[in-house]
Amino acid sequence: MEVHGLDRCPDHGIYGFKRYVALAVLARNIQQLGVKLRQKELALLERKEKVLKKAA
Repeated sequence: MEVHGLDRCPDHGIYGFKRYVALAVLARNIQQLGVKLRQKELALLERKEKVLKKAA
């Protein structure tokens, strides 16, 4: 995490810290949604390929 500059909090005070943490949680949730969408799309492509193989 230090490589990406996540080892420091540029916001000062408790409100800045809470905002920083909330944004980190939001970013992680968006990242996880992307993973789920990618998995769903790959599964759909695999099903389509199976159907095409059976039809051939």
